[in-house]
Amino acid sequence: MENQKITVHVKPGSSRGPLVEEVEGSYTVHVKEKAIDGKANQGVIKALAEYLGIAPSRLIVVGGAAARIKRIEIRD
Repeated sequence: MENQKITVHVKPGSSRGPLVEEVEGSYTVHVKEKAIDGKANQGVIKALAEYLGIAPSRLIVVGGAAARIKRIEIRD
């Protein structure tokens, strides 16, 4: 089976985080971590993994590591 890719819009430094909202296959992830030294990316992976009920090691940022809109790959 092919790995699945999802689009994630990140809201770093959010007081609402960690929170994942899904609308029509696109995700908005609010994280408390600021976008400094990759901390927001780590927060996104952790929040998404919990929301999807999978291990964080199955998620990897494949696009937009320094942007608010990211492509995340879910590995089998």
